[in-house]
Amino acid sequence: MSRTAKGHSAASGIGEVIRRTRVLSGRSQEDVATELGYHQSKISRLESGKGTQDAVVLRAVAAVLDIPLGSLGLSSYTSADSRADDMHRRNFLAASVVALAAPATSPSVGIELVQALLPGAVPASAPPLSPAVLAIRLSRVRRLFYACRYAELEAALPSLIADLRQAQDVAHDGDPVLAGLLATTYQTAVSLLLKLGDHGNAWLAVGRAMAEAERSGDPVVMASSVRVQAHVLARDRHTKPAITLIRHTADQLTGSYDQRSPGYLAALGLMLLRGVTAASAGGDRATSAEFLAEAEEVARYVGLDSPDAWANFSQTNVALHAVSASVILGDAGAALEAAQSLMRRRIPVPERRAALWVEAARAYSQQGKLAEGYKALRIAESCASEDIRRRPAVLELAGDMAARDRRGAVPELRHFCQELGVQV
Repeated sequence: MSRTAKGHSAASGIGEVIRRTRVLSGRSQEDVATELGYHQSKISRLESGKGTQDAVVLRAVAAVLDIPLGSLGLSSYTSADSRADDMHRRNFLAASVVALAAPATSPSVGIELVQALLPGAVPASAPPLSPAVLAIRLSRVRRLFYACRYAELEAALPSLIADLRQAQDVAHDGDPVLAGLLATTYQTAVSLLLKLGDHGNAWLAVGRAMAEAERSGDPVVMASSVRVQAHVLARDRHTKPAITLIRHTADQLTGSYDQRSPGYLAALGLMLLRGVTAASAGGDRATSAEFLAEAEEVARYVGLDSPDAWANFSQTNVALHAVSASVILGDAGAALEAAQSLMRRRIPVPERRAALWVEAARAYSQQGKLAEGYKALRIAESCASEDIRRRPAVLELAGDMAARDRRGAVPELRHFCQELGVQV
């Protein structure tokens, strides 16, 4: 990708921040433009990434929409120092194109799912399905994810995406309900792709999810799309942008929890937990603890803790992320101590049960307790076989543990790796 193309993509990122904030605040382009004394086309151009080099305009927009200056690549200085703004924006744009310059990874999923994520016309093979029928199918797909039935999920997503897009094509008014369903389907695709280690196509799915979330105008759908976008950023080690994205979105959605719907609270809570993971990956203990405390507060008002839940969020999920954060930060003892009570608790969602024991295995591995780590992986496998046998991160963990067992004190580890097809 040329330098010009990268700069254009980074400028578009600033436009996306403006558009996302405006949508979440429930304001139209014309409304914002009127307050600023501009024509509506000015805001439209900014949101498309054009004219973002004008620091004066960006500062005015930031003030009206209450956007942190750093999110628009501006300095936080109170004086309107254009040189400082230019320098800050250059650094911001340079950081924004890191992901674009990263080498693509080979796809880990079938070509059908990849093709479903690409833009283009959708052939009409039958009369379009109703939003109600499509919502039921989406619920089934979500259950496949929480049950870690990844092969079935990968097979089901392409046809669901095609049917949603066909229904959307014939909806003359740009049905926001269909946009929300399609955004959630793309979000599910992102989660699957990340599980399978396919970061390249995960980026593609994220872009589709964000576009549909904005069309839906639903803060719940938007928060869920921000969550998966931050997940991809953090997985590619862009932890600071991920944290900024979550913090900025959460600031607009937190509060009045006793008046919010379960779906709203679950989406917000899961987004905050993604902030816990991102901050931990960046070694930011303070921010990780801050996000965790906010998620605990949200969990007081909602408990969606079953495989049938649209979005799985509860106090159990918060506790699981506390364990994960300790592991990421290298606090193996604290992680295992926090995990003890969870190991005795009934966790109805297979994906969550497996996650607990995988994190325990990581903690044992950090302590050099390979036998205990092996047992934890076996328990995780009994909870969700596909989650263990198809996830590259878990396969890498098993291989690393076996390679460190140079004296063969835990021969079961090598046998396990042979079962998984992992070379040691």
